[in-house]
Amino acid sequence: MNFDCKNLDSNILLKLYQHLLKPRMIEEKMLILLRQGRIGKWFSGIGQEAIAVGTTLAMHEDEYILPMHRNLGVFTSREIPLAKLMAQWQGKAEGFTKGRDRSFHFGTQDYKIIGMISHLGPQLALADGIALADLLNNKQKATLVFTGEGATSEGDFHEALNLAAVWDLPVIFIIENNGYGLSTPTNEQYRCKQLVDRALGYGMEGRRIDGNNILEVYHTIKELAEDIRQKPRPVLIECMTFRMRGHEEASGTKYVPQELFDEWEKKDPLKNYGEFLLKEGILTEEHINELRQSFKEEIDSEVEKAFLMDEPAVNTSEELSDMYFKSDTSGILPQSPAKTEKRYLDAISDGLRQGMQKFPDLVIMGQDIAEYGGAFKITQGFVEEFGKGRVRNTPICESAVVGAALGLSINGKKAIMEMQFSDFVSCGFNQIVNNLAKTHYRWGEKADVVVRMPTGAGTGAGPFHSQSNEAWFTKTPGLKVVYPAFPSDAKGLLLAAIEDPNPVMYFEHKYLYRGISEPIFDDYYSIEIGKARLVRQGEQFSIISYGLGVHWALEYLDAHPELSADLIDLRSLQPWDKDAVKATVQKTGRVLILHEDTLTNGLGGEISAWIAEHCFEHLDAPVMRCASLDTAIPMNKALEDNFLAKARLGEVVEKLVGY
Repeated sequence: MNFDCKNLDSNILLKLYQHLLKPRMIEEKMLILLRQGRIGKWFSGIGQEAIAVGTTLAMHEDEYILPMHRNLGVFTSREIPLAKLMAQWQGKAEGFTKGRDRSFHFGTQDYKIIGMISHLGPQLALADGIALADLLNNKQKATLVFTGEGATSEGDFHEALNLAAVWDLPVIFIIENNGYGLSTPTNEQYRCKQLVDRALGYGMEGRRIDGNNILEVYHTIKELAEDIRQKPRPVLIECMTFRMRGHEEASGTKYVPQELFDEWEKKDPLKNYGEFLLKEGILTEEHINELRQSFKEEIDSEVEKAFLMDEPAVNTSEELSDMYFKSDTSGILPQSPAKTEKRYLDAISDGLRQGMQKFPDLVIMGQDIAEYGGAFKITQGFVEEFGKGRVRNTPICESAVVGAALGLSINGKKAIMEMQFSDFVSCGFNQIVNNLAKTHYRWGEKADVVVRMPTGAGTGAGPFHSQSNEAWFTKTPGLKVVYPAFPSDAKGLLLAAIEDPNPVMYFEHKYLYRGISEPIFDDYYSIEIGKARLVRQGEQFSIISYGLGVHWALEYLDAHPELSADLIDLRSLQPWDKDAVKATVQKTGRVLILHEDTLTNGLGGEISAWIAEHCFEHLDAPVMRCASLDTAIPMNKALEDNFLAKARLGEVVEKLVGY
């Protein structure tokens, strides 16, 4: 192993050794504790420490690093107290996640480290968003993110690198190629000769380095980081190394040929670098012994300190409240009474524009939203007013863009991501339900992201441009879901979603875009999320609905003046207004829940169950649901009309009233 000091003085060379030694000794302690049964799980990075340590020390302390399981050296090199880390690993109350998650599945703004989730790959896109925020703020910073060679098979890897390349983002992508994804060797993971060769396909620079040579890692990252701070662009680095332990300790290593262990044991980063420093007279055996003794005392003390820490106290109220970032959601009244007739589509555009004006850190992203103005022309003219930095066309990569939106939020921005059609959200599903939704609960960080969801049927667009998928998200804690039925609510709820520091799924019905209009306030205003609207009052029965269903109900009631009904527009589906629902049930005693989504597992089932549980004594008839067929949505007009709940509305009303 060839060590090139270049211009490094002895102090830096010794610092690198110290930071290399410490995680190794912590790991050795963890393996002892594992054998003693005092800890239950451990992902070892023994033999790979040079990558984590070298990269971290090469970056500025205020630059973000996004590590993986085997990157203990990132955390120790950023000087996180071991007791705090141990508390995290043990699920203690003083851990970064309060016992809610394990291992390195956490982030910390204090140390500018953003941890991974178990799904391999999503953190790569977060790095894109973090770097984009720095770029937009004219900060000369680099962001560094890790992945393993196995995760390069994930679509998230491709999407994140492609997005970084297209946008010239200052991100250093580190591949730790340690030979195995759990038990699967690299020859079963990919067919290219070297993973770094993929850089060429993304139009970015790529380097392959010895990941066990601390000086090669340090020099490479330091030089690249200094360069991309001045000339922003992404770089892919493949660090060759080896996993000297199992995927995690329980998996063992029997699947690895012994000759590989023998070969890589000779390349041990700590042993080789230590021998180099001894040979150069920079380090002495006495100094090594002193360091080891000092670290041992510190490690033993910190570990025992963590074991004595309190377990999390069970507090149901705190658990529920911590799913969301606390914020003022009471709504903002307009300053002027002036109104203008606007279509549903224009109201959304008006809300977006005023949101961009009020929040200069707000960035909107989506396919074709810039010069073209979006598939529905909602953002037409936005580039001219706000510039291409804040109004960003994206490649077709929903997962990476949702991840980048979260990265923007982590680095102080607000983000709106437009799904061209809500159906396409399935391509970004993991980022939404596992990253956006769980971030605050896990480590207290907001996810200030709005996902716009053009949704719904009625236009003959068929199974992939028409489905109502709001129920995918109403059952996911951590997300808020809104679904306006009128232009005034479309603007007010969109601005409320932008104001809210929590992730909000904003459903907007395509059929309503140019089909309805009403006078709405010209001035900025927002409507409290979670409050329903009483659209019409009556005595015989209640219809609870949202979105296009509200207009079906109005049309039906207008055609049947002999009927007297309350019509509740929920407007918000998560949280939904239980007080308004209870009040109308108490008033009429008969309830019909109407929605465009399919009957089975639609939101109507949840509301119906809640009414049965909490309002049973007020009911004069069974709660009835009117929903669309339990099929995919057909394209043909006659078939689509038969699919939609509207086709059965009259039948269900007659049954309810006649009960």
